[in-house]
Amino acid sequence: MRAVVLEKVGEYPRLVERNRPVPGRGEVLIRIICAALNHRDLWISKGLYPGIREGVILGSDGAGVVEEVGEGVDRSWIGKEVIINPSINWGGNPLFQSSEYEILGNPRDGTLADYVIVPVEQIIERPVHLSWEESAALPLAGLTAYRALFTRANLRPGEKVLITGIGGGVALMGLKMAVAVGAAVWVTSGSEEKILKAKELGAVGGFNYKEQDWYKLALKEAGEFDVILDGASGPSLEIYTMLLSPGGRLVIYGQTAGAAQQFRTARLFYRQLNILGSTMGSPRDFELMVRMWNNIRIKPVIDSIWSPEDIREAFARMDSGVQFGKIVVDFRK
Repeated sequence: MRAVVLEKVGEYPRLVERNRPVPGRGEVLIRIICAALNHRDLWISKGLYPGIREGVILGSDGAGVVEEVGEGVDRSWIGKEVIINPSINWGGNPLFQSSEYEILGNPRDGTLADYVIVPVEQIIERPVHLSWEESAALPLAGLTAYRALFTRANLRPGEKVLITGIGGGVALMGLKMAVAVGAAVWVTSGSEEKILKAKELGAVGGFNYKEQDWYKLALKEAGEFDVILDGASGPSLEIYTMLLSPGGRLVIYGQTAGAAQQFRTARLFYRQLNILGSTMGSPRDFELMVRMWNNIRIKPVIDSIWSPEDIREAFARMDSGVQFGKIVVDFRK
């Protein structure tokens, strides 16, 4: 089978031939129709992620058809079209993941291959209103955004939300879901084009974080925000606390801009602010996220679709930062 493998840290992965895996007890073999990239895959290839295993098949997002089942698995799964929950071994506490927690695609082989094996509890029938490409784009970013906005921040209809770094998968999933439940959403980006695209998707407005004192314009145009969804952290963290309303919630799911450099704690306690960390999500979060997308009939934003043979070009596009939406790999090509 074809597989996208990290042969050497510091280089983009390559498409190689691997033996087709065999499902063990409690596992299913899925023929991948489409998979999708995440920044996680790029960071692993660059060596910017813990526990990297060279030789691993990358990929956390995938949609496909169950072709075989292992011992102990209901054979009625065979032939079903499914998406994969990449959040493995969450554990029994819904508040945080267990010490055995892992994300599909490192250290265990992931979805960027013709076939992948996962525990049967990691699959769910794919939303019927989504294409194969859209189905593959949903799991990781959709789960991350859902838990951050609804499980952690408890977002409610009518609240004002600021989503930073629009264009990436989690940010766009968050925009789609927040708009769908009746929140008023603003975004930030270093690209005016991405802000315009976000407004076409339902954002009220947006702010270019490359402009000096952009947050002052945000306060003037939008006022204070009830919820801020952020995956960058870094020097802007102090600014975000200035944009929150009393009792507001800042949810952080990453730190692509590095660690916070300055932070005034007085603003936190005086204004009763909440800073919440969020990583991926529990099985219950995944179930509720898929249910929301089914009920509201919203769809992920697709940036581009690639063949497996062009995987290094697909990684280069993600690395360039120009993407707006999910980068999908179609294994039918």
